[in-house]
Amino acid sequence: MKFENINVGFNQTFVPGLLSIGIVIPIENYSNSTVPRMKDHMVRVKLVEELGFSAVWVRDVALHVPEFGDAGQTFDPFTYLGFLAGVTNKITLGVASIALPLRHPLHIAKAAATLDNLTEGRFVMGVASGDRPEEYPSMSIDFNERSKLFRDSFEYIRQASLEFPVFENIYGHLNGRADVLPKPFGKKLPLMVTGHSRQDISWISKHSDGWMYYPRNLYMQEYNIREFRESIPKDQGVDKPFLQPLYVDLHSNEDYKAQPIHLGFRIGINYLIEYLDHLKTVGVNHLAINLRFNQNRIEDTLELLAHKLLPLYHKD
Repeated sequence: MKFENINVGFNQTFVPGLLSIGIVIPIENYSNSTVPRMKDHMVRVKLVEELGFSAVWVRDVALHVPEFGDAGQTFDPFTYLGFLAGVTNKITLGVASIALPLRHPLHIAKAAATLDNLTEGRFVMGVASGDRPEEYPSMSIDFNERSKLFRDSFEYIRQASLEFPVFENIYGHLNGRADVLPKPFGKKLPLMVTGHSRQDISWISKHSDGWMYYPRNLYMQEYNIREFRESIPKDQGVDKPFLQPLYVDLHSNEDYKAQPIHLGFRIGINYLIEYLDHLKTVGVNHLAINLRFNQNRIEDTLELLAHKLLPLYHKD
């Protein structure tokens, strides 16, 4: 069954039966710090596009919480992707993921649709409930209410893409006499739910355009993907993609066997290919590679990944 035709970014990144490869920003090693330098970030994003990777991904980290261990790219995701929209031409620009309860959905809808238009449909938005308790008091938001806040924000964003919407929930009242502009460039905003976002799998399967979930052993991941897809309402008439991130420290020895690191592996390219073959078999449609712990020169690693992986997994 086909995936829904939503926009350019969604449909060039997610293809049934195929596994595409993307890169997570920051594209650097910052294993000894929670905060990246963002050195040469623009040059590296351009290189990722030139090499043929399908997507780059940024994250939404409102506050630097050292105990959490990672400040992401430090830049605001919408502002930063707007900048990247002006220096790229074809690569999908994704965010994984906007913490919906921490922003008003009207602002999210407007910023996301703006990016979708500026990129002529190259934008994909992951959404999540947020998992850093320290961020919520700074905005006087109850961390324990994020499950409902997530659902209400999600529905508000969906309604905002309609013409002169009439809608009301905890976030406010759209009365049909004012419109939210711009509208998405494509059919709608692609909304990918990250983790469970404190929802059950039937809600995610019904309402999302796809699911992002964390690395798990292959048996568990196959079960997760099957459960997700079997829960998609039949009357929607489409399948939906599954995305997984992976931390990779690419060893210079191409036959280096996988050694576990945080949410990934230190691994040689040949064993990485074997692992990706398994991911493709169990139904993963996109792998977002994070090089935070990568010990070799980043440019060399990107070129090796592109040379060895993209011909195997990307469509013509």
